[in-house]
Amino acid sequence: MNPSHHQSGPRLIAILVQDLKVGTHWHVSHAPLPFQFNWIGCRGKTSSSPNPIPSSPMLQPLSEESPKHLPQHRPSPGFPSRTPTNPFNQFSFQQHYRHVCDLLHSLSCTRGLPKGLQLHAHIVKSGFQCIPLVAHHLINLYSKSQLPLLSRQIFDETPFKLSTTWSSVISAFAQNELPLFALGFFRHMMGSGFHPDDHTFPSATKACGILLRVDVGRSIHGVVVKTGYEEDVFVGSSMVDMYAKCGELRDARKVFDEMPERNVVSWSGMIFGYAQLGENEAALGLFKRAVVEGVDVNDFTFSSVIHVCGNVTLLELGKQIHGLCLKKSYDSSSFVGSGLVSLYSKCGIIEGAYRAFDEVPIKNVGMWNAMLLACAQHAHTGKTLDLFHQMENAGTKPNFITFLSMLYACSHAGLVTEGQYYFDVMKKHGIEPGDQHYATLVDLLGRAGKMQEALKVVEEMPIQPTESVWGALLTGCRLHGNTELAAYAADRVFELGNVGSGLFMLLCNAYAAAGRLEDAAEVRKMLRDRGVKKETGLSWVEEGNRVHTFAAGDRRHPKSEEIYQKLEELGSEMEQAGYVADTSYVLQQVDDDTKKQAIRYHSERLAIAFGLITFPPERPIRIMKNLRVCGDCHMAIKFMSKCTGRTIIVRDNSRFHRFEDGKCSCGDYWTDGVL
Repeated sequence: MNPSHHQSGPRLIAILVQDLKVGTHWHVSHAPLPFQFNWIGCRGKTSSSPNPIPSSPMLQPLSEESPKHLPQHRPSPGFPSRTPTNPFNQFSFQQHYRHVCDLLHSLSCTRGLPKGLQLHAHIVKSGFQCIPLVAHHLINLYSKSQLPLLSRQIFDETPFKLSTTWSSVISAFAQNELPLFALGFFRHMMGSGFHPDDHTFPSATKACGILLRVDVGRSIHGVVVKTGYEEDVFVGSSMVDMYAKCGELRDARKVFDEMPERNVVSWSGMIFGYAQLGENEAALGLFKRAVVEGVDVNDFTFSSVIHVCGNVTLLELGKQIHGLCLKKSYDSSSFVGSGLVSLYSKCGIIEGAYRAFDEVPIKNVGMWNAMLLACAQHAHTGKTLDLFHQMENAGTKPNFITFLSMLYACSHAGLVTEGQYYFDVMKKHGIEPGDQHYATLVDLLGRAGKMQEALKVVEEMPIQPTESVWGALLTGCRLHGNTELAAYAADRVFELGNVGSGLFMLLCNAYAAAGRLEDAAEVRKMLRDRGVKKETGLSWVEEGNRVHTFAAGDRRHPKSEEIYQKLEELGSEMEQAGYVADTSYVLQQVDDDTKKQAIRYHSERLAIAFGLITFPPERPIRIMKNLRVCGDCHMAIKFMSKCTGRTIIVRDNSRFHRFEDGKCSCGDYWTDGVL
């Protein structure tokens, strides 16, 4: 907005406003504007002028003796006489600007930006923008329209600022993911002598949560205590949410427990904190307590709990919570919808994920990302590419997670050209690739056998290659027997210092695949010397409300005898069908019989045998695994599905494998060694 287009009204209003005194009500009797008005009660601290002007004779303090009706308008020298012709201008000033505020509030709630722009033009012509309440509503309008920089412009053009004006612009920055601006203005507000209140503190703490700056959040917490707002339910809830997002669950729970009154935000923030850090039992327990205490949980609460069910594949419980969402009419929420897509996808029911996605009428970027990732993990690559175009046509702006999902889909399908295309498109959208994007691109090139191109990507990265990047390169080396490059990558890995056991095992696999068993044994010894323990491979299957977990060679299950007997029977059928165990995935230097025994009783095979003796023939067997399925087990499960006629769905730590009639949905592209 250019102030030069409307100088007479706003300039005069600005001069009048600067002469206001704290706590005084003023009556304007001869304003040279195209209408007459009463200035009613702008209480609060004003933005003082460095060179205050003398009091204007047009300003008179309101009192009981003040006239109730304004005198007839008389033109002042230098201002032409104008007779109002617009019926809207016949309102008194108070009625007029309050009506404008109501309209702005309504447009903010409905995100009516086009009409809001028209109303803003009328406000500028009328000189209303100088009124703090109008400025407050304009800031909110542009904030909710995702135009925070226009909110700042309104703030800068407002000569008379109240605490609410500051709170509005700080909220605009926090709500639109500009946390540095929010904290900067919060600091400027306090430096200008304004005191933050229960509207300002939540925005400042939200900014800290976005930045994961718990140190700044603790400082703001100190100000909250000093100013006596620690018992305010809104401020307290924001502190719980901030500490939870920063991973400080102990501090979050302390604030939560000490709150004299809690609302749905405080409950949701605490549940989200537990879910975010994998404290699944605590998250579910707190959700149950909230329901028992009659808390009116919202869609954000449901979303957090549904994500917990998806992470631990509690399908039955997830379905019950889905039913509760339907009863409370939250099934159309994007937050709940994205959680349901993730739940059904992670539990191997991609059809349920599609239904949940289609039932949400208005989809946010999180909803699109959840569906893109689900399609990528289930090898629905064509659908993934189609969804991306639908997302763009719907006007939803992709973010870094969107492109990570696209690269993931291309990597799983071996689409090198398409993967490189989306990597370039990401940069055109102004998104700088992170280490995960580079790792996925290196994995795509490595699995396709383009090892030199993969190495070039690693060497030309503008950021330091991380453990995941080197791990992707090592995976390619193992698949294609490039031990020379694997040794080079291993040296770079060791320079990183403390790394997880996964990288050591990838290096072992690379050496073993090339027949260099002594080198593989040396890496294992190095792993033991450093005190790094290999993660135990586990597989689990859900039966009703129970989860059955298995480890390799495990005989502790009550049905162990039946499970092992089933494996023996099935093993004979598989061998007759042509299955031959690939013992190269067993890295220990032992005889072939021992290797066959070791590989025969891997955890996923025990879980599948349990499913075969427990579930009816028409029910798919869904197995979850914390590590990637090994190449021999992948081949064995194909034969299991063919010999039994069953559908077997295995989710490992990377993707889903759907086995039907001796074939896998991954097309044998996505297999790896023992991890």
